[in-house]
Amino acid sequence: MTRTLARISPILMCVLLASCGPQPSASPNRSDARLFEREGLAMGSELKLTAWSSDEASVQRLFDQVFARFDRLDAMMSVWRQGSDIIRLNEAAGEHPVRVAPEVLEVLEIGQKVSDWTEGKFDVTFGALADLWRFDDQDKDNRLPDADEVRRRLPLINYRALILDHAARTAFLQHKGMRAHLGGIGKGYAVEQAVKIFRDGGLQDFMIQAGGDLYVGGTKGGQPWKLGINDPRGPGGSSFAMIQLSNATFSTSGDYERFFMKDGVRYHHIIDPSTGEPARLCRSVTLVSPSPVLADAVSKGVFILGPQKGMALIERLPDLEGVIVSAKNEVFVSKGLKDKVTMLHPPTDAP
Repeated sequence: MTRTLARISPILMCVLLASCGPQPSASPNRSDARLFEREGLAMGSELKLTAWSSDEASVQRLFDQVFARFDRLDAMMSVWRQGSDIIRLNEAAGEHPVRVAPEVLEVLEIGQKVSDWTEGKFDVTFGALADLWRFDDQDKDNRLPDADEVRRRLPLINYRALILDHAARTAFLQHKGMRAHLGGIGKGYAVEQAVKIFRDGGLQDFMIQAGGDLYVGGTKGGQPWKLGINDPRGPGGSSFAMIQLSNATFSTSGDYERFFMKDGVRYHHIIDPSTGEPARLCRSVTLVSPSPVLADAVSKGVFILGPQKGMALIERLPDLEGVIVSAKNEVFVSKGLKDKVTMLHPPTDAP
């Protein structure tokens, strides 16, 4: 949910290219199945759908449904589309509750749960800082925000001051100036909805790519999908490790996609809500989970927590695994991925 099209993640570029080898012509279960693909813009990023099926009409109908679902969710959750539930929620901050769609209420509730897990490092009310740091503007001049203004807004970031009423189906930001922003969770939720659409439609072998969020269903040529984990400081599209997955999401948060360099310092879009500054303890966090929405949100929180606290959280939560590249270029792999991750080479060591 950004104003401009984000650069396609190199992680996703390697999924179907060199890292994964040639694409199969059919599903392992149906000799008459064919490969179908569609690409387009959704929620400010490129959305790519891939599926194997013998029923072209059914696949195209499911593709239509997924793009329509992304657009519907964006209309509810975007901070750029007038009339969205999030814009109305922000405009009413400190004044009155706002009735929101069930999907928005669900995402806000999941966000609060992740905030509890991550000691508030992931916080959907970080929107109070969103207009101070500019990483999406085409004409950005790499100016740093005024430090006093950043400090003034920090008290407005508080997920506990977001009040949800499920009976009335309302949300309320208690203090004037607070701003909700679902950029760190909304796309994962949309991917989760897309998975349900595909499964309900009978698809088994498929892939959904949306920005840095990816879900692989079934197999690729009868084998688990082989996905490349991007080298945070390597050439674009290069991987330092490979991972095999099936029926799981693959979500990465990194400091290398939306950033600028100033006086030798890297400033990126993952902001620590306790300081108002870019988080400095990690270079990338890749999470694997059956749930795209949880992987999307938790990856940001883990990134800000840092490798030690972040990996401890990963090991504590069920159905969640991860690979962390620290600011010191160390690689941490959770216990559940030890046998699924293949190191190709150490991550490139550069500023």
